[in-house]
Amino acid sequence: MNQFWQRAKTYFKTASFSKILKRIGFFFLGFVALSMISSAVLALYFHNNKAEIITRINAKINENITGAIDIGDIKYKFLKGFPNMTLALSQVELKDSLWTVHKRTLLKAEQIEIRIDLWDLLSNEINIGKIEIQNATLHLFKGKDGIVNTNIFRAKPKGVKSKSSTTSSINEIVLDQVHFISENQLGNKLFDFNIIALKSKIVFDDEDWHTKLHLKTLAKNMAFNTRRGSFIKNKIVEGVLEVDFSNQKNQISVTTKNLEIGKELFDIKANFSLDKNYSPFDIAISTTILWKDASELLSANISSRINQFDLKKPINVDCTIIGDMNATGDPEIVVTTKIKDNELKIPDGIISDCSFDASFTNQYKKDAGCNDVNSTITVSNLSGKYKTVPFTIPIGIISNFEKTTAAGSFKSDFNVARLNEIVNKEFMNFSDGQAKVNLEFKFDIVDLKIQKPLFIGNVDVKNATINYGPRNLTFVKTDIQLDFTEEALLIKKINFKDRRNTVFMEGKIDNFLTLYYENPEKMIVNWEIYAPFLDVKQFVGVFASSRQKAPKKQQKKNDFSEELYSVIDKSQMVLNLKADKMVYSKLEATNAKATILLLDNKLIVKNGWVQSSGGTISFDGKLSPNGNNFLLQSNAKINRVDIARFLTSLNNFGIQSFKPKNIKGFLSASASLKGTLLAGGQLKTNSLLGAAKFDVSQGALIDFEPIKNIGKFAFPFRDVNNIVFRNLSGNFKINGDLVHVNDLKVSSSVLNLDVKGVYSFNRGTNLEMTIPLRNPKKDEFITDKIERAERRNRGVVLHLLAVDEDGKIKIRWNKNHK
Repeated sequence: MNQFWQRAKTYFKTASFSKILKRIGFFFLGFVALSMISSAVLALYFHNNKAEIITRINAKINENITGAIDIGDIKYKFLKGFPNMTLALSQVELKDSLWTVHKRTLLKAEQIEIRIDLWDLLSNEINIGKIEIQNATLHLFKGKDGIVNTNIFRAKPKGVKSKSSTTSSINEIVLDQVHFISENQLGNKLFDFNIIALKSKIVFDDEDWHTKLHLKTLAKNMAFNTRRGSFIKNKIVEGVLEVDFSNQKNQISVTTKNLEIGKELFDIKANFSLDKNYSPFDIAISTTILWKDASELLSANISSRINQFDLKKPINVDCTIIGDMNATGDPEIVVTTKIKDNELKIPDGIISDCSFDASFTNQYKKDAGCNDVNSTITVSNLSGKYKTVPFTIPIGIISNFEKTTAAGSFKSDFNVARLNEIVNKEFMNFSDGQAKVNLEFKFDIVDLKIQKPLFIGNVDVKNATINYGPRNLTFVKTDIQLDFTEEALLIKKINFKDRRNTVFMEGKIDNFLTLYYENPEKMIVNWEIYAPFLDVKQFVGVFASSRQKAPKKQQKKNDFSEELYSVIDKSQMVLNLKADKMVYSKLEATNAKATILLLDNKLIVKNGWVQSSGGTISFDGKLSPNGNNFLLQSNAKINRVDIARFLTSLNNFGIQSFKPKNIKGFLSASASLKGTLLAGGQLKTNSLLGAAKFDVSQGALIDFEPIKNIGKFAFPFRDVNNIVFRNLSGNFKINGDLVHVNDLKVSSSVLNLDVKGVYSFNRGTNLEMTIPLRNPKKDEFITDKIERAERRNRGVVLHLLAVDEDGKIKIRWNKNHK
């Protein structure tokens, strides 16, 4: 190898090599000189024949057009394009014959360079091999009346052939800073591009041709329908396009890979017909792109909708656009994509582990046009998790973008505790249990909100434990079956347990979904409730507790917990209650029945009926919010209850002067009362207002100390320890601590007694007592009521007062009796 280099160095120093270098140098100098001389000769030729050349150029142009061309000046470009001649046409304007009508100049350029074949020129022929347009505006126009500004090319005589029907002999085109506009008012289409640079060398094959188009342009507007907005608006488009022209099809085909639009890369295949009357086109686009980046490339009517959503990872998208450049309205647009293990953002939250197939078309029905009304999005095999709750949508269709509707099916199977990620735990807390959902759905979408929803199917929950925080309700080992029909929501198998209560519930809500989303205050929930045992105080405390606010955690807009709480709070409930056994404090009852209405946090009881203390009690009532407490209104009828048991269960109404053990008999009564109920369900002491009547049959007063004390002196020979009543009845008005005794009549085995006045549960008792001293024992044998009444007040009659002295009842003479 070293020997080779040594020989080469020796040869480079020889005289023969020096001669070769000189010859090469002389050759290049000669070539440059020849080029300079030839260019000078061409310049001289152009100067001497300028008028003739311009005439030939005009003739060449005019033999192909019917409009008017105006060229400001023509100059020769020295050396450029050698050995051919390059001419620069400045201030060029090209107009069609109808310019005065539409006022759109087809071409206006500061400079157009054309390269002319020198040998053809010397043969009196003008063949343009290259055209370069600089700083120009090319404006294609079609008006609403069908007038165009492109009818400038003359029809070729029959039998005359050229290399191409579209390019004549031009085989290279260059555009530099050209503003291209295609304005189709009839079809509402507008394509507006600032072409920064375009280079194209054309290869002819008989009447067909092929080119690689190097393009860089700013897309100011690409509107297939100007009323819908522009695609790729204000985006830079750059790449290489393979363009083919087929004379037989009269069609241009375009193919490109990795065409850069903005910052995204696209593969595109397109075909454009050049027919004047019917000019169909089809464009196929493929890319991998982020959702938000894709939205930026779409027209406003589409992006405004899909911007409400987002996908975290890039997606593969295929799009086809099929239409007619001469037709009105939108082209057909079909978009398809397959999503795998992505994260979908929706207005209400995020769906993780999301996979689905989706397609969009604006021509769902082939004969209904390409428009928003006929647009649909079809989603299939969608699976994912909302928070931690998994679900699938085997099929879903969103239709009609003007009056949007959604329809499809929804399935889910999950542990109920996962709902804690969706619902605020302070509002509802879930544990245990499994839920299965199988629903068919259909609803309207207005401003991304659900309206007029329809669900058909069922939701099954097994062995769940649910706590409803605002009312401290706990549902344990609960089976819930929700059946959605077109008419109603059927709620089955709900078990409620709260400390001592066990309740089984079934419900029905007519027109549930429409009312839920539109008029929750008109929603009526009809419950059938059965309880083996029910503590009324706790039950009332739960359903009529003070109004509590929805949970105060920081919540997102349209929070589901707050929305659900609002619906529950506004809805009306009708509870048809049956209980085998129920208690209120110490009052026990069996076979209870009642209809309970919950309306605006009011509790209304109708047709209440129980068996208690050996008799029956029927009642109506109402609880209304009043600050932290509730106002109670009640009407009750008592029929033959054991008076001792009844008074014991009601804590003797707070009366301290005698005990339930002192009285026997059967009580019948009626009352209309108002009072205050505390939030826990306890009656506020001495808050009652109203009136009452009572009657005791088969009654007896046993070991009642005040009577025994009087009997020692007044009736020493009568049995005051066991006083049997033939008649014990009264008529009262109640005002807090005070009971106004209008008429209390006692007919007993020891004495008869009439009482009027005021009895106080605290202080202020003042009762007038009329007591005939005659022994009434024999009166029980008198069957005539009139005779018995006449005998009642015969003999000595005592008029006494029972008054309050230092909190104790004292008996004294009533000197002012009537």
